[in-house]
Amino acid sequence: MTLDPQRLGQSKADLAETLKTLRKRVGLSQVRLARRCNMSQSKISKIETAEIIPSLVDVELILRALEVSEQMTAEVEALARLANTEWEPIRALWRRGLEKRQAELVGLETEARELRYFLPAMITGLLASPEYIRASLEYSPGDVSKTVARKLERQEVLYDTTKQFTFLLTEQATRWAVVPAPAMAVQIDRLASLSRLPNVRIGIIRTGTVISRGPMNTFTVYDDRLATVETFTGRTVFRDSRDIAEHLEIFSRYEQLAMFGDEARTLLAEWADLYR
Repeated sequence: MTLDPQRLGQSKADLAETLKTLRKRVGLSQVRLARRCNMSQSKISKIETAEIIPSLVDVELILRALEVSEQMTAEVEALARLANTEWEPIRALWRRGLEKRQAELVGLETEARELRYFLPAMITGLLASPEYIRASLEYSPGDVSKTVARKLERQEVLYDTTKQFTFLLTEQATRWAVVPAPAMAVQIDRLASLSRLPNVRIGIIRTGTVISRGPMNTFTVYDDRLATVETFTGRTVFRDSRDIAEHLEIFSRYEQLAMFGDEARTLLAEWADLYR
């Protein structure tokens, strides 16, 4: 399925209207459909008015209850996957303001209990030093001072022991010189220090590790309910359970190949010394 950004914005309304039309075509009321699907009538109503986005499982239950054709089922399921996916261009993020983006991330991090970060290219803001954060925002428009401050404030969440964090970094991400050598040594030392927190695991995947599936994008998975994928030009948000499960499976594969604990800290110490 191709993710057309223009379709992503319209797909929620299209899905709601399609499901409503199919229900009316077979002559079922919302109440009768809800009974067949073991859902509440209010949930069916909210789905048909696009107040909530149904999961792919919900859509499958509705389509089965409506006894639609295989071809129609495939078309509506494709629409449902689009509706559960959001695309945010980087320019739209800049227009809204980087500080608002930080507030959104605080919300996600507050709600989640298990957070997984795959970092193939750079160190994430939660693990970054002030110098590293400021340098990573170099290409952002306007004054980034407040954004730097908000990113540093967000790091407090790492000390919430009701949450579990796993960060997987490639060797390239860890050693990529975003800041001058002395500051890189400080940054790498910071990774080693944070890895000693009881609820934080930092894994390193060494260059040369044989992995048949290449590390294509930075991504984050919040519990098992939401995954975000970042590129140079924007961010894609996946809410469909199957997309999230796929990202969790990929994360698990990489996790099995990573070095953790003292083994990882030994590597980090060597790399920090090289920068010194």
